[in-house]
Amino acid sequence: MLEYHVYDVFTDRAFSGNPLAIVTGADGLNGTQMQTIARHFNLSETIFVMSPANPAHRARVRIFLPLAEIPFAGHPTIGCALHLSGGQDGDLVLEAEAGPVPVRISDGLAEFRAPVLPELGEAVEPAAVAAGLGLSPDQLGFGSHRPVVAHAGPGFIFAPLRDLDAVAQARPAGAAFEALTAKTPKLYAYAPDGEGFRARMFAPANGIPEDPATGSASATLAAPLLAAGALPEGETSLTLRQGIEMGRPSRIGLRVTVQGGRLAAVHVSGRAVRVAEGRITIPEAE
Repeated sequence: MLEYHVYDVFTDRAFSGNPLAIVTGADGLNGTQMQTIARHFNLSETIFVMSPANPAHRARVRIFLPLAEIPFAGHPTIGCALHLSGGQDGDLVLEAEAGPVPVRISDGLAEFRAPVLPELGEAVEPAAVAAGLGLSPDQLGFGSHRPVVAHAGPGFIFAPLRDLDAVAQARPAGAAFEALTAKTPKLYAYAPDGEGFRARMFAPANGIPEDPATGSASATLAAPLLAAGALPEGETSLTLRQGIEMGRPSRIGLRVTVQGGRLAAVHVSGRAVRVAEGRITIPEAE
C-alpha cells in the first residue's frame, strides 16, 4: 500500500482552500495506475512523489486531474513542497513534467517561480464568453481587460468580469459553455477586488466543475494583466481570492516582475494545512 496525505492549500484553515492528495513513494507506479488513484480521490488534483532524476533536487512529481495528467499546477506544488519541507524554512526544487520548479519556504509560506513564463494566445469573442457564463454582454470586461486565451503549460480562457456581482452570477451555461471551451477547456473569470482580484475557475470537461484555487491560472493571469496595462515596470504584488462562492475561500499571492515591458518572472505563494492521512491500495498494473 502507498501512504497519502490530504492538505487544504492556499489557506491556513482546515476545510477551506483547495484540497490536494499527496501520494508518496510512487516510483513503481505507471501513469494508468496514477490516473486510477487520482480518479478515486476525485479531488481537483493529486500529486505523486518520486525520487528525483537530479539528486540535488527534492523530488520528481507527476500531477493528475481526475480525468487527465497535466504538466504543472500551482496548488499541488505549494502543498507538496510544504509537506516535504517538514515545517522547515529553506529552498527546494520539484521536478515537474513542465520542468524544474524552485520553491522557497519561509514561516509556513511557500512561493514558487513559474517554470514557464505565460504567453497570450488568441482573443475570445466577448459575446460568446457572456453566453457561456450565463451573463449579459455588458457584464464582460473592465478597463482595458478583454477576454483572451493565455498559457504557461496549461491554457486558460481568461474572462474579465465587470464586478463582483458578475463573478457571483457566473456559471457554465450548458451547450454555450461547451462550445466556448471546446478547444481550451478551462475558463478563469476575474474581477477587481480591493488590492487584487476575485476569481473563479471552471473546467467541467476535465472533471472539475469549479476549482477553489488555481495556482497555475494565477501565474498565467500575469500575461492578460500585462496586456491590459495593469502591471507597471518593476515588481507588483497582488492578492487573488478564489473559492468564495464555493464556501472554500482561498488566498493566493501573485508577484510579477516586468522588465522592459516584458514579463521577467512570475511567483505564486500560499499556505497549506494537513487535514487527513492514510494508506491506499496500489491498483493493478495494466
